[in-house]
Amino acid sequence: MAFATRQFVRAASSDAATAAAKKLLIKHVTIIGGGLMGAGIAQVAAASGHTVVLVDQSDEILKKSTKGIEESLKRVIKKKFADKPEAGAEFIKKTLKNLTTSTDAASVVHSTDLVIEAIVENLEVKNKLFQTLDKFAPEHTIFASNTSSLQITKMANATTRQDRFGGLHFFNPVPMMKLVEVIKTPMTSQKTFESLVDFSKAVGKSPVSCKDTPGFIVNRLLVPYMMEAVRLFERGDASKEDIDVAMKLGAGYPMGPFELLDYVGLDTSKYIIDGWHSLEPNNPLFAPSPLLNKLV
Repeated sequence: MAFATRQFVRAASSDAATAAAKKLLIKHVTIIGGGLMGAGIAQVAAASGHTVVLVDQSDEILKKSTKGIEESLKRVIKKKFADKPEAGAEFIKKTLKNLTTSTDAASVVHSTDLVIEAIVENLEVKNKLFQTLDKFAPEHTIFASNTSSLQITKMANATTRQDRFGGLHFFNPVPMMKLVEVIKTPMTSQKTFESLVDFSKAVGKSPVSCKDTPGFIVNRLLVPYMMEAVRLFERGDASKEDIDVAMKLGAGYPMGPFELLDYVGLDTSKYIIDGWHSLEPNNPLFAPSPLLNKLV
């Protein structure tokens, strides 16, 4: 019996080791989109030793992105290497060495392990991008979207790699915010999911897992909260200023809901709630706001 038990333990250990070996160790990352989010993701990936290619439509945009990354890194070393300026300079040098740029996504994905999309929040545009890259990326390459509100499943279905597709939702500003939501669709393989979790940890983030549901975790709670604050004001129940003060002092939030709406962007908030309303028109939490629509 003891022998059988030992055999079972060895077999179980062997199975676990085999499963772990099947996970993809992500070394080379291609990030599509040189805006705030894409540049931020590129920075943390390059700073953690990954080889990164940042892609956008023009060299002008990419120069601006690279300059922004350099400025951000200088802010990082002021805190991280306050007493070691030489080490800080070396850190910036190594990080920038890991980063290159390109205006041709198709030509740079041929040797990448992970593609992260961080472009405009438009499903049609995203799907077109993924369809194109699907033809050029290797079979092992994982695709991920940084979308905050669109369905990952619909993007995955635009490709032939539904099992190697997931969501990696970073938060702005990426170098400062510790959270990453890792989204698993019904088709995402366990191997892909674990690889995305491991990558999130490797870039210094704390990953949380969520199914492919509107807004995932944070925005699913945050957007209806902000919308309810707007409705509270629309009804004349309280002023914007008092609502913000109440939530900061009463709930301990760093920003009130109206400050946060301004930070997120009224247009972005409207776009998200309109999309969710089209998916679930009878859900009162997703009801559009006449005032928000008017302001936008």
